[in-house]
Formats: sequence, structure tokens, C-alpha cells
Amino acid sequence: MIPEPRLEHLYQEVILDHNRNPRNFKEIPDATQYSHGVNPLCGDDYHLYLKIDEQGAVRDVGFKGSGCAISKSSASIMTSLIKDKPIQEAERLKENFLQLMTRDNVPEAVKSQVGRMILFEGVKEFPVRVKCATLIWHALADALRDSKLNFEKAPKR
Repeated sequence: MIPEPRLEHLYQEVILDHNRNPRNFKEIPDATQYSHGVNPLCGDDYHLYLKIDEQGAVRDVGFKGSGCAISKSSASIMTSLIKDKPIQEAERLKENFLQLMTRDNVPEAVKSQVGRMILFEGVKEFPVRVKCATLIWHALADALRDSKLNFEKAPKR
């Protein structure tokens, strides 16, 4: 008999808190990078704004839009984790989180690198909700891809 997924794994208190009070829920008018992520299956729809400085650090980050508790809390926690970090660190966090969410038997070394995002590991018990948790991370990948191109083309000081 397959055990039934437990709802408390999906809606832990931290996830609910970030849904009710999302951090960095704002537009950034002077953002240097932007991406738009949509999950048409469930209606999650977010705009991600990054302000990256000349040294390649995320100086400000914000998101706007609407979606379920999983997608909004994932975006809220992600923005808190990458703010004031070099884009390389944001890239590593993104890679580790996407691996955590989309693969089985994830090594402990990867799990230890995702910080508070480990809360979302329980979402894997609900496969249809994995896209909710990863949507903003795919938007981040898109925004970082653009920023790398911009910094490679930028004149060196």
C-alpha cells in the first residue's frame, strides 16, 4: 500500500507565512533584468525584477503577480535568499533547488546548499505542484541568462 501524502508537508507554517506576507513583493522600475513566468495549468503568473550592479551582484529583487501559496512562498523565499548575493551564487542556488525538486535521490550535499528552500521538498509528494514551486526559479534562470549576456558585452572597468 502506498502511503497517502500528508497535507502538512505541503502547507508548512513558513510557507503559509510567506504566502500571507510575501517578502520583496514589488515592482522595481529601474530593474536591469526582467522575466515573466506563467503556469497555464494552474494560473500562477509572476513577473520577476532584478537590479544587478556592475560587480554582478543582485542589489534588489522583486516579484509581482498572483498564484497559489506554493508559488508565492517559493518566490518570496527565493528573493530573500538571492538579494545582495553575486549572480553566481544565485545561479548555484537555482541549480541546486531545481535538482532538489525534479530528481529522486538528491545527494545530501545538494540538499544542504538550498537553505530554507528545503521546506519545499515535501511538495514532491504532489507532482502536479512541483511546477508551482519551480516557476519563479525558471524565471530567475531566464533573467540570469540575460544578465550574463549583458555583463559579457559590457565594457570592463
